[in-house]
Amino acid sequence: KGISYPEKAVLTSAKEHDRGQLEIMVDDKECMYVFDRGYLDYDRFDRMTDDGYFFLSRLRKNAVIREVYDFKLPEDTTVLSDQMVLIGTTQNRTENYFRLLKVIDSKGNELQLLTNRFDLCAEEISEMYKSRWAIELFFKWIKQHLNIKKFYSQSEWAIRNQVFIALIVFCLHVLVQLETKSKRKTLQISRYLRAALWKSAHIWLRKIEGKAIP
Repeated sequence: KGISYPEKAVLTSAKEHDRGQLEIMVDDKECMYVFDRGYLDYDRFDRMTDDGYFFLSRLRKNAVIREVYDFKLPEDTTVLSDQMVLIGTTQNRTENYFRLLKVIDSKGNELQLLTNRFDLCAEEISEMYKSRWAIELFFKWIKQHLNIKKFYSQSEWAIRNQVFIALIVFCLHVLVQLETKSKRKTLQISRYLRAALWKSAHIWLRKIEGKAIP
């Protein structure tokens, strides 16, 4: 169904850069880790490749690229180019060869995508990066519907509790969605719950499942 949900969460202070959490979060060699430009780190990409982890990242426009080989693209593809490359200057260049794809996003902007996967077709890799949008939608949903905009206390533990309670609420919505095989969106499920908060649970469940209330 394409339902997305958080598997792991790490809370850090505003001063700490997200890149510092990669060593903690990247721990499964069967996963494909998809990053935005904020996580760009050539040395880490080399280490991930050497250690057997797969990644896909957006590359900055001003990145220094040395083209090594052009892969042939099918005629019906939306991908602009597919190449084997080395990234960086002679002073700071990646040790491994990577794959660079140029694609157009939904707004017409050209994106450069870097990965160490050579076994997938270009369209599959492009679709993987598009799926990253689910992360943006997740944070948007959290901010709009789970009262994270305002903290009820300034202590570290109070803030942690409020954030984790919000994550638990979101995950419970997803579990209900999966268990009932509902086509309703999480926002609809949340609204049905609020409307039926003091009523019998079967009324809420039938609403979620799209069945008439007897």
